[in-house]
Amino acid sequence: QVQLVESGGGLVQAGGSPRLSCAASGRTFVTIATGWFRQAPGKGREFVAAITWSGISTYYSDSVKGRFTISRDAAKNTVYLQMNSLNSEDTANYYCAAYRSGSYNATSSYVSWGQGTQVTVSS
Repeated sequence: QVQLVESGGGLVQAGGSPRLSCAASGRTFVTIATGWFRQAPGKGREFVAAITWSGISTYYSDSVKGRFTISRDAAKNTVYLQMNSLNSEDTANYYCAAYRSGSYNATSSYVSWGQGTQVTVSS
């Protein structure tokens, strides 16, 4: 099993550019891809971005495309989410997860979720 730990969240001003990290440990060699999801209060968990372990393919939701960039450092077993031009709608708890199979934007396609890191955007 893969263990995932997110970091990098906090209180950010609108327009800010924080970077989230997702560090993996355990059976990392079975990880095919890693995804980022977010969940705002009172809402369901929403797909944000995903990256294959080769780093060749990336996927984004329409709401973050052009503003967020997902990347990974294989040597550190870490996936990053660079967030730019934040607005209040980006306020949420951000989770990373290990992909197993299926659609990259479906929560059911992932196992081994992290505990999440809160991002709060202030205006």
